[in-house]
Amino acid sequence: MPVPALLLGVIKKRAALRLLGATASALVLCCVMAFCGSIALVAFASQRTTAGCNVAATGTGAAVSIAIPGQTPVMLSASQATVAKSYIAVGRTRAVPDDGIVIALMMALQESGLQMLANASVAESLNLPHDGVGNDHDSVGSAQQRPSAGWGSVAELMQSAYNAEAFYGGPQGPNRGSPRGLLDVQGWQQMDKGTAAQAVQGSTFPERYAKWRLEAQAILEGLGASMAPVGCSPDKLVVAQPTVPSSLSQIRREILAYAQQGVGGAYVWGGTAFKAWDCSGYVQWVYGQAGVQLPRTEQWTAGTLTTVPQPGDLVVQNPDGPNHWGHVGIYAGNGMMYSALNPVVGTLLHPLAWNGGTAYFDLGLLSGK
Repeated sequence: MPVPALLLGVIKKRAALRLLGATASALVLCCVMAFCGSIALVAFASQRTTAGCNVAATGTGAAVSIAIPGQTPVMLSASQATVAKSYIAVGRTRAVPDDGIVIALMMALQESGLQMLANASVAESLNLPHDGVGNDHDSVGSAQQRPSAGWGSVAELMQSAYNAEAFYGGPQGPNRGSPRGLLDVQGWQQMDKGTAAQAVQGSTFPERYAKWRLEAQAILEGLGASMAPVGCSPDKLVVAQPTVPSSLSQIRREILAYAQQGVGGAYVWGGTAFKAWDCSGYVQWVYGQAGVQLPRTEQWTAGTLTTVPQPGDLVVQNPDGPNHWGHVGIYAGNGMMYSALNPVVGTLLHPLAWNGGTAYFDLGLLSGK
């Protein structure tokens, strides 16, 4: 499909879902972009890249060219790439086979053109970060899932990582099989990919998913490399501790000490337990140990934007909407940060440059304790 077809108006589904499941209780995670939804992804090099331990920052506002053999390359905007990486990242976290991730991308290409769509009939969606506005029933988000059909709340469905979680479904899915996701469909791996997408979506236009197969496969190959820095083994990810200024307050020193305690923790989607957390769960735990209570998600709302950060301040990255970010961590100083990065490398001290769109928030930490 030539590039213009990807960027033209999105054909909406006429969903025929009949089951009303219980509204999902899963938390709206601040981490979407690349794990954490919008998910904290480190670069998106080709799977064939073999460079040793090099990391490319994602940057902001840059289009991504995806080569398709025998066809015109697909150009994805930064926001479209973010949505695509959310589906890939969640799929990898859930150990979904690549065929399943391709099906998810085919679905999102058809439903929204890999865009986060609000709905003119759903007022709440218009107040949340979005790329465009649709009008199909009460369908919202990148998968055009319907709150009234039990897919989740409006706030949840306006997060691409949640859209991916709900689409994949299965025992770990937010809806526990009602509505059913791909992993709840018996024999989906033996189905034609378009048929498998239709089994979840229930579209009035079931034949339209199949046309996106080549594009979806190319996007997975182009963006779906290891979420760790290319070629980095765990021992290469160990870096020296930044120098702590002698004037740094006691509470900031404690925050850095607790952040260091969390290094080596596993990345667990939605997790808040010690060393079994996602990016916001880790941040909440660290500050909580130091007596600073933060909300579970959107933790920057508890602070004030600053351009002169100090070690211990909040770091946000990967902007995915006005005053909204997809990854969160703790500034360590000297261009470094602590964060629960992704399921491949877990929780570690790493360069700020591994992700783009960095901003800092001062949480009003006291000078002493």
